[in-house]
Amino acid sequence: MLTGLTFRLATPEDLPEIISMLADDKLGAAREKKGLSVKYLQAFEKIQQDPNQELTIAELNGDKVATFQLTFIQYLTYEGGLRAQVEAVRTHSAYRGQGIGTRVFEYAINRAIEKGCHLIQLTSDKKRPDAIRFYEKLGFRCTHEGMKLKLS
Repeated sequence: MLTGLTFRLATPEDLPEIISMLADDKLGAAREKKGLSVKYLQAFEKIQQDPNQELTIAELNGDKVATFQLTFIQYLTYEGGLRAQVEAVRTHSAYRGQGIGTRVFEYAINRAIEKGCHLIQLTSDKKRPDAIRFYEKLGFRCTHEGMKLKLS
């Protein structure tokens, strides 16, 4: 049981640890920059000002152990439905394998329900087979074929 695990919205003071978690694997290390750049600060400011964005920190007994971002997307289909997109999910490498990821998703799913979403979705790089298996274990299914076009 993970007693002491709490969730809260991130603050600017959390950014160095969030960036560190994002960069703490092979794929993240190739795309993230170490340190707190102006671009990270500008992005955080935009996220913080947007009521449809939540950048969340999970803490265990005061240690920052996980992070994720929820985006609430309003659209016309499903009779004007609302969906949640979960991205940038990371558990600190020192805390993996302890059930924190499961608790993170329980929290994210409950937030989506509270906001009135009918669906929660995510993408995962195909180079992360362990993450994909984890998401499938939680009940996520590959129901659509995702496509991306890299612009820069």
